[in-house]
Amino acid sequence: MNKTVEKYADKQYKLLGEVAPLSYMLASRHTRRFPLLWFDEDKGENRALRYARNQKSPFEDEQDGNAILEPIVFEDGFLYVPKSNQSLQKFLEYHPAYGKRFVVVDNAKNAEKLVEALNYEADALIAARQLTIDQVEAITRVAFGSDPSTLTSAELKRDILIFAKRQPQAFLQILGDSTLMIDSLVQSFFDKSILTFRNKKKDVYFNTPSNKKRMLTIPFGEDPLYVVSSYLQSDDGLEVLEFLERVAETK
Repeated sequence: MNKTVEKYADKQYKLLGEVAPLSYMLASRHTRRFPLLWFDEDKGENRALRYARNQKSPFEDEQDGNAILEPIVFEDGFLYVPKSNQSLQKFLEYHPAYGKRFVVVDNAKNAEKLVEALNYEADALIAARQLTIDQVEAITRVAFGSDPSTLTSAELKRDILIFAKRQPQAFLQILGDSTLMIDSLVQSFFDKSILTFRNKKKDVYFNTPSNKKRMLTIPFGEDPLYVVSSYLQSDDGLEVLEFLERVAETK
């Protein structure tokens, strides 16, 4: 047999899915209606599974005629199996629903994931508290699509801290993006109506007293902010960027 089971350890199993039923009975023996088969590669055949607490093997063909059958019930989505019940642990490892309907809880792995998540959160909150006002306003524009001029200083800091706490990886990614400041500047042009979208955000137009022309067209499926930022950083767009910055200073 190719499968091995770690012995002599208490184990907890968990039903997969966001919402677990209060009680769930797992199929515990092979029947025509509910087949429980495991393909034995050494023998080249499917073998019927059956859980019996007084039997060492989970395979029906290795059990004697005194098998005592018991139900397998998950309560609130969990099933605790002590190390003394190796029969059930073995049966669950071979069960066709293992990895699909339920899994074994790996406490060590879960702890590692939690530590990683907490470290991200701590790093994000520390970084959020050290932001300059320019960075706070930039993240507000880019991450939230909000005009920071409409919010108080306390509101800006609150929103940034909540963002860093709830989505630390996204926050750190935005903060570390080299295009953050130019993206923020572009968003400010739209906030001040120096640039406007038309045709369902397909086209970007100038909206200044001296210029109402179309600046560019957004390619299908592209992010408008990214397209405009990229253009303004190109050789063709540098003069346009300087023009927009001069207009923005008067707003």
